[in-house]
Amino acid sequence: MLFPDSFRPAAPYAAIQTTWDAFVDELWSDAPAAGATLVCATFPRAFIDTNRAEDDIDEQLLAEPWPVVLTPTDYTKRGMGLIRRNALPDLPMYDRKLTVREVQERIATYYRPYRAALQHELDAAHGRSGVVFHVDCHSMKSHGNAMNVDNGAARPDLVVSDRHGATADPAHTAWIAAWFRARGLSVQVNVPYQGGDLVRTFGAPARGRHSVQIEINRARYMNEAAFTRSADFAAMREMCGAFVQALAQRAAEIAP
Repeated sequence: MLFPDSFRPAAPYAAIQTTWDAFVDELWSDAPAAGATLVCATFPRAFIDTNRAEDDIDEQLLAEPWPVVLTPTDYTKRGMGLIRRNALPDLPMYDRKLTVREVQERIATYYRPYRAALQHELDAAHGRSGVVFHVDCHSMKSHGNAMNVDNGAARPDLVVSDRHGATADPAHTAWIAAWFRARGLSVQVNVPYQGGDLVRTFGAPARGRHSVQIEINRARYMNEAAFTRSADFAAMREMCGAFVQALAQRAAEIAP
């Protein structure tokens, strides 16, 4: 997890680590070998979250009014908007207000370039075959906390989300869930996650653009307390690679 020089949180590092999509880039690092394109953020979502809309900003964080109308979602109300208010429940990320300028700089320097790179790759893939399958890769804690809708609940091995069929053909989402279940994982669809702003932005199944969010339970591949890879890490990475190979074959079969 690389912190930009301008990121100066007050929360302890151990608390900030819990917001990190730990080792997800490594879990999916075999995707290019299967013919997929892997786009990775090199900055932490604790700094700015690319899975939130650009106007999903918490006014409580700002030292001055935002220049245009904001549209905060429930995530912002729970402290996890575009810029996080809390690292953990009742633990503020900052000990000061942020200026409009520094938030705008994060958007211009990190958020928009990431979104643009992803848009470019999805458009290119869609242009080649008329269909594109986008997998938004994340990790999740093994149990929800007070900032989550499933506070205290044990989570499955995997959650697949498509905003209830709005961002991918439900048959495609069902295929993904079945693929992982066949390999022994417990899988839930759209519970407790329905899919964030990335799949909402890039998913348009009627136009051959299928976008799903996959959350992997960290307990399946790491020691959550120590934030280290566990003995199961290699097996989970191998499974992710095999999934992308299967997805590539499926895409080739159903492409127009």
